[in-house]
Amino acid sequence: MATIGFAGLPIPGGGDGPDGPAAIAELATALDPHLVQHATTQADRDSRFSTAPVQTLVIAENGTAWLKLSSSSNTWATLYEPLQNWQSTITLASGMEEGSVALGARVTDGTHVYLKGRIQRTDGELIFNANAVNLGSVDSSLIPSELRTISASCSMAGTTTDATGRLEILDANTSSAYGNAGDLLWWYQGTDGTTWVDISGDYWMD
Repeated sequence: MATIGFAGLPIPGGGDGPDGPAAIAELATALDPHLVQHATTQADRDSRFSTAPVQTLVIAENGTAWLKLSSSSNTWATLYEPLQNWQSTITLASGMEEGSVALGARVTDGTHVYLKGRIQRTDGELIFNANAVNLGSVDSSLIPSELRTISASCSMAGTTTDATGRLEILDANTSSAYGNAGDLLWWYQGTDGTTWVDISGDYWMD
């Protein structure tokens, strides 16, 4: 049987037998890996296409597009994913409250976490400690596999001279006097402390 195109699609020739159904079935089998497949969710994708060949393209109802990277394992690359809305997945520590910028978190690519918002004390006092200040925690689904550290800006009102400090997102294996997995620890060496901390930044969970 002859083939045509870059996909090598089988087309019956003059010397092939008149077995129409078999020829159509062979053509459909050759076409199938090149079609855009459809799924409702990632779970639906994993259930229905785990044995699909490498380079299978699947698109979800929300527009997320995945490309299969292996014929022997359920491994996919995310080609596109619509941006999430900000989620209320940050729990504040006792004595802390949301500041003038609303708190939120969202995930892209399955592992890239973005944080936003300001945290201040409920009593109006300065945030300051010779060691770490526990500001709160992220949701359990956002806990990184390793310690993540980002620079977090803060208020420069009053006598403080530093505009930023160290914000840690504790990893899954952490437990100490300062905090546990998922906690947000603020380390700051500025004079007298600060009125608020802005946790806006991003980190990887893997």
